[in-house]
Amino acid sequence: MRDLLEKTLSRFEELEGQLVDPVILGDSTKLTAAIREHGSLNRLAMKYRRFKELNVEIAEAREMIEGDDLDMRELAEGELPGLVEAREELWNELLTLTLGGADANRTRCVMEIRGGTGGDEAALFARDLYEMYKRHAEVKRWKIEILDHSATELGGFKEISLSIEGEGVYRELQYESGGHRVQRVPATETQGRIHTSAATVAVMPEPEDVEVNIKPDDYRLDKFCASGPGGQHVNKTESAVRLTHYETGIVVQCQDEKSQHKNIAKALRVLKARVYEVKREAEEKKRSEERKTLVGSGDRSQRIRTYNFPDNRVTDHRIGLTLYKLDQIIAGNLQPVTDALVDYDRQQLRDAFAVSE
Repeated sequence: MRDLLEKTLSRFEELEGQLVDPVILGDSTKLTAAIREHGSLNRLAMKYRRFKELNVEIAEAREMIEGDDLDMRELAEGELPGLVEAREELWNELLTLTLGGADANRTRCVMEIRGGTGGDEAALFARDLYEMYKRHAEVKRWKIEILDHSATELGGFKEISLSIEGEGVYRELQYESGGHRVQRVPATETQGRIHTSAATVAVMPEPEDVEVNIKPDDYRLDKFCASGPGGQHVNKTESAVRLTHYETGIVVQCQDEKSQHKNIAKALRVLKARVYEVKREAEEKKRSEERKTLVGSGDRSQRIRTYNFPDNRVTDHRIGLTLYKLDQIIAGNLQPVTDALVDYDRQQLRDAFAVSE
């Protein structure tokens, strides 16, 4: 964790230099990227910078207490408890800000929701999840944009890709990655039987353009006519696109926009996020000997949560959390679940990394 904090502060100070560099100031693309990254690192870097300053002040106060100057000793003895308390409080804030590792403070992420086992009911549940995250984003004042979606005739989603932007967006939403299960009586069920179906959610940090550089030669571009539920054509022009990344084999499709260029731009954003995620997972495997938090693992095959409508119950299986507030949570009040997951993860970090000088 200390390595992460040091790297963050070092990168922040490097960006501070870039923001006054005439070469960067003359390149609008690089300047925009530098400003955005500097802003995303600002909070963590400034707190860690102050944390280091407090360590120095605490060390100096202890030296004075051990010294021969009685006046300075008395002054230091009066100041030391406040300095230690301030450092402890700042350490707790740093623990929260580093949940999610190097990507903790990303202000943009890509979320993909897919209907799983359960046919039409799974697709309807995928839509319910989308509506839940959409309302939650509105409460948090995050910006949400649909990148692509595939709807069913009953109004559900086979899959939907979103871009979500805002303060703390990845740090909070990373816990949503995994399998979500629903237990309820479907609208199409005539005999009142409870069905179980599922959907999967993937949350990936959205990298800056300079972090993942994908050139046209790196992927195959296929163009086709967009279609909707039932297979009918939405338009007669080849506005829909499919990108196939040669190196990873990742395939991304987008047909939401009428403009082919806009569809390509959106598809590229998703492709970059997926490629970045593959590289990020490879790095995590290299560091497999390091501690991984239980709830922040992001394993999409892991069943993380069950939504039981008859009992108005939500259970998060990773931390054994059960809340009888399903109606409120599905309506967008996801904060009680998120707070519990963050608290659990933060406590694990606190146990693993005690405050030190």
